[in-house]
Amino acid sequence: MNNKDTNTIIKFDHVTKDFSLQTQKTFKEFLPALFMGEKTVNKFTALSDISFEIQKGECIGIIGPNGSGKSTILKLVAGVMSPTLGKVTVHGKISPLIELGAGMHPELSGRENIYLNGAILGLKRKQIDECFQSIVDFSELQEFIDQPIKHYSSGMYMRLAFSIAVHVNPEILIVDEILTVGDTEFQAKCFAKMEEFKKKGVTILFVSHSMETIKSFCTKVIYINQHKIQSIGNPHQVTQKYKADSPLS
Repeated sequence: MNNKDTNTIIKFDHVTKDFSLQTQKTFKEFLPALFMGEKTVNKFTALSDISFEIQKGECIGIIGPNGSGKSTILKLVAGVMSPTLGKVTVHGKISPLIELGAGMHPELSGRENIYLNGAILGLKRKQIDECFQSIVDFSELQEFIDQPIKHYSSGMYMRLAFSIAVHVNPEILIVDEILTVGDTEFQAKCFAKMEEFKKKGVTILFVSHSMETIKSFCTKVIYINQHKIQSIGNPHQVTQKYKADSPLS
């Protein structure tokens, strides 16, 4: 195994991801199909035969129009779904910030959700005990921590989710546009934490529609469109290609 291979932390090898779509829109349409055994499933291809490698410590921006497959890439890396074809290989502890509030239980308090999400992300109770106060302090939700999170705003959800995720000490951090939620002061605090991870050599995958943020923060960019990779490389060059391809440019 050569040195490049030992540094490869994420690898997509000819990956295709298909989803099945039901054609029935109503329960009335669904029942006859269920009992008659009619085939009512259409296929939607989210990713088509994509391959790339990410090296340890890289900060990767993933850009492209809505529906191009960006979030599907992140979910495949996080292991919350599997490819239809091809192989996804990931080495390292992952902390995913993919869907705001995913894994949160609305009836539980912020305190209880810290322990629930910490456990989901692989922390033992003693580890959560040790970093609990730091999680609360970072989230700035001290006075709300014992309230059920169903009463939280989307910004409060984001604060708590981000605070838990960054205390896992991940080797791979996955962030999907959630930093657009909440006030600018807290967004700056989140980016400062991500810069800290970047300096420590944590591998970061970051989806954003802000090309300026992508150019300033990322070391490499993957541009995906029409479910295929269009370009990988220098942030300035790849974002320029994306802008040139955009109908609004």
